[in-house]
Amino acid sequence: MAELHSQIDPYLDLESEILKLKKEKNAIILAHYYQDSEIQDIADFIGDSFELSKKAKDTDAEMIVFCGVKFMAEAALILNPDKKVVIPDMKAGCSLEDSCPPHLFKQFREKYPDHVAVTYINCSAEIKALSDIIVTSSSAEKIIKSIPKDKQIIFAPDKHLGNYLIKKTGRDMVLWNGSCVVHENFSERELIRLKMHHSNASIIAHPECPVSLLEYADFIGSTSALLNYTKEHNGGEFIVLTEPGIIYQMHKVSPDSNFHDVPSLNKSGCATCSECHFMKMNTLEKIYLCMKNSAPEIVLDPQIRDKAKLSLDRMLQGSYV
Repeated sequence: MAELHSQIDPYLDLESEILKLKKEKNAIILAHYYQDSEIQDIADFIGDSFELSKKAKDTDAEMIVFCGVKFMAEAALILNPDKKVVIPDMKAGCSLEDSCPPHLFKQFREKYPDHVAVTYINCSAEIKALSDIIVTSSSAEKIIKSIPKDKQIIFAPDKHLGNYLIKKTGRDMVLWNGSCVVHENFSERELIRLKMHHSNASIIAHPECPVSLLEYADFIGSTSALLNYTKEHNGGEFIVLTEPGIIYQMHKVSPDSNFHDVPSLNKSGCATCSECHFMKMNTLEKIYLCMKNSAPEIVLDPQIRDKAKLSLDRMLQGSYV
């Protein structure tokens, strides 16, 4: 970070400079709900994976500045191959993506040649290219229900989301053994403790959480669905089982509500922050530099990009058939 700061005038108004660069380069700034609040405030559009994918496809901007993690920026390029897509930190990865290496997933698919490969968007471009259709947590149930009953399904890479969808759709699926470290590590003990101290609070959860945690939930949904739920119940109290960056927007849409994020447990069994460290790798300083230098830029092999686009286009159409 010290090296980064040495590249920037300490008296620079970063927000003003970023807005100036946005005009100069005809750029759009897209930010995921899990980004820091100061990044959300300068974004042109804030959303979950599905909303950001749609926005990336619809933009007229020449440069897309993707404030999220790498697989999201890759999806933006796949849908906009003629645009420049930059990301503040190329090291901003994803534990779900890491849990599904392409060479192993290829072998997995070969074991089930007659299965439809339904893959959660939290994966690399290479995995998308090996998939039949991509889904997000908000689109998955509808898309799975659109697959003919005589077709068997494999679901990757999130086993917890997969188990949730099996329950919701009634479809039997072969699951890849992957998970999101943030959602998997929420502490059940701390969740129970919070509920005891806030007995009137509703527990709202993202379906990437393990079943053992989802059983406590009053409402389960995608990041956007959780946000909308709090908006519809302004004045309530909520225990939030997803990455706590979303709470910033929840305060905005539900200003009379109270929110509590659930800690995780570290290896020593101590309660700790449940933030995604990958999401928090992006900063205003890095956004300024990536816009100024038009780098780091997302670059993909054209063959992988074209194959991945087929599975993403099916997602945007909202149906496998």
